Amino acid sequence: MKMKKTSRLAIRTSSVALGVTILLIVTGGCQTTKWQEKLANDLPVMGHRNWIVIADSAYPAQSRAGIETVATGAGQLEVVKAVLAALDQTRHVRPVAYLDAELQYVPEQDAPGIKAYREELTRLLGKRPVNSIPHEELIAKLDKAGETFRILILKTAMTLPYTSVFLQLDCGYWSSEAEQRLRTAVKTAK
Repeated sequence: MKMKKTSRLAIRTSSVALGVTILLIVTGGCQTTKWQEKLANDLPVMGHRNWIVIADSAYPAQSRAGIETVATGAGQLEVVKAVLAALDQTRHVRPVAYLDAELQYVPEQDAPGIKAYREELTRLLGKRPVNSIPHEELIAKLDKAGETFRILILKTAMTLPYTSVFLQLDCGYWSSEAEQRLRTAVKTAK
């Protein structure tokens, strides 16, 4: 494992199966936390249709067998940043982000700090595709996906409502447009 240390931030890279490089961002020294190890171990075997959720502290523990919840004890934005950095280092998957549709309507007076959170989250997500769907629909999507596919929920210490970030993994080396062209060619050939 290679180690590059910059001030209080250590960045570890590790080559794993299929030539994927996982980036772990570790604050306060060189100790990797359990959730970071879990992410590093799970990410190489995850593929399109798997999900990673960075959840607020009130997010429910879902009972579907394919859904695993890990308490991080870390801040929401810290975990979002680390997960996105790890995903950016993979070639086999790319995230499609989903946010609770309610997030844009949560007022600062009822949830102090929500405006700053939305701004920082927007900055972290950058130019990635982001979809807004009502919270209950997102939970139902995860429940349905958990029937067949694995879902990793990283539960954070966040105490602001409707702040969970849902990342549906898609194929990193095959675009939706390429898939559509393939489906059209297959249909035309029949």
